[in-house]
Amino acid sequence: MGTPQPHTPYGLRISRVPCKPVHRDEDGNLTIPLWLERDGRFDADLSLRLSPAEAEHLHAQLCRALDGMPVTTPPAHTPDCRRDVRGSRGVHWP
Repeated sequence: MGTPQPHTPYGLRISRVPCKPVHRDEDGNLTIPLWLERDGRFDADLSLRLSPAEAEHLHAQLCRALDGMPVTTPPAHTPDCRRDVRGSRGVHWP
């Protein structure tokens, strides 16, 4: 029996397709293109579909999770919740 390679990924991994942006479909839902890898090999293209309400909740949760971390986007592409506003601690959902 062979020894497994130390850096060989096993299991499932889902990641965003870097060259495909999030877009709105004909029903008004937001679609996030994803890749599925199985044991380190590409297996399929997937899409995560979110209603506008689900997308808004995810956006708020991501902004909250990123609070206190450095902003890595150019100012023109930085969401309001990630901008440094003096005198304000930002908007946080309960």
